[in-house]
Amino acid sequence: MRERVRVWTEGVETFVLQVISDQRRGKRAVVVRAVLFLFSRLFGLAVKTRRFLYNMRILRDSTLGVQVIAIGNLTVGGTGKTPVVEKFARELQDQGRTVAILSRGYRSKPPPLHKRMMNKLLFREDSTPPRVVSDGKSLLLDSETAGDEPYMLASNLKDVVVLVDKDRVKSGRYAIEKFGCDTLLLDDGFQYWKLRGRRRDIVLIDCQQPFGNQRLLPRGTLREPPSHLARANTIFITKCNGNAATLHSQLAQYNPSASIIECIHHPLYFEDIFTGKRLGLDYVKNHKVAALSGIAQPESFEESLGKLGADLVYSKRFADHHRFTQQEVLNVINRSKKRQATAIITTQKDAVRFPKIDRRDLPIYFMRVEIKIISGASDFHDCVRQICFR
Repeated sequence: MRERVRVWTEGVETFVLQVISDQRRGKRAVVVRAVLFLFSRLFGLAVKTRRFLYNMRILRDSTLGVQVIAIGNLTVGGTGKTPVVEKFARELQDQGRTVAILSRGYRSKPPPLHKRMMNKLLFREDSTPPRVVSDGKSLLLDSETAGDEPYMLASNLKDVVVLVDKDRVKSGRYAIEKFGCDTLLLDDGFQYWKLRGRRRDIVLIDCQQPFGNQRLLPRGTLREPPSHLARANTIFITKCNGNAATLHSQLAQYNPSASIIECIHHPLYFEDIFTGKRLGLDYVKNHKVAALSGIAQPESFEESLGKLGADLVYSKRFADHHRFTQQEVLNVINRSKKRQATAIITTQKDAVRFPKIDRRDLPIYFMRVEIKIISGASDFHDCVRQICFR
């Protein structure tokens, strides 16, 4: 039953995304677009109203007395946020800060239904402690319980505390009291206005699709209007191709004072999902490979394989955050073998959702990437210094 619900949900999600991007034609798509447009007008009104209420102090924010860095997007998914969070966490930890990453744990396993219902019926706050993905020493949860991104961050950052809770004021307080943290990184936190204090806002903009289709959710992919970039302290242009002059001009219209940093997702190596064996980037050069992914923008991942010299003979794409079944992986293996692929390549984000499989006719590797700054490195280091020595 659960599997059928998941398949249905992903099917609806895929259909809606195709409608939003105008890939779907026909009367049904036209009707759905009209309905989504009406909802997007309501969504825009809700965003502006909520922002007004916070500005007027009708909705109250909280201060925890520590440095807060909110890293997020203007659009939904696909900007490469997780490697930027990792870069900030690593740099701040190296500079002597005690860092905690606070995530809402998108698509992580929720608390029991009866407990959530009782809290709502009795109008009481959830007193359950945040989920500790990592205590800065050990990885304590699996990806299904923690969520993809928190689990991946905890795996890559062995000495950084990673907590999951929708209430990041609560998880921030927990990080301070239990782990002595003095710096809180809000993963996907640009729209989280409840936690303020000494805060810096870092916004990621995809160089290839900076503002999606220029429409707000759910008709488009914008979480809030581009004019709201005005409150950003630093803007990262991700997946930059070195020709972002026009985008710089656009961003300057919304926020002339923000530092702008250009970066790319730089491949480091390939790692076997099951054995941990690592291979250099030249492993795929002139080799036939297959790509398997369940991410928001698989095109960028597949293009990166081509840039490394791989001959991509087969690709299979699933919905974002898709949790693979054993049969799905075996089907990909069979089809890849028919096309004479020598290996299957996936992303690290996808690798944390892989099941154990009974046979491994083909090796399956994930591509480990990191953020590489190609312009504005001095602005990044200034940003870190201001956080550390403020």
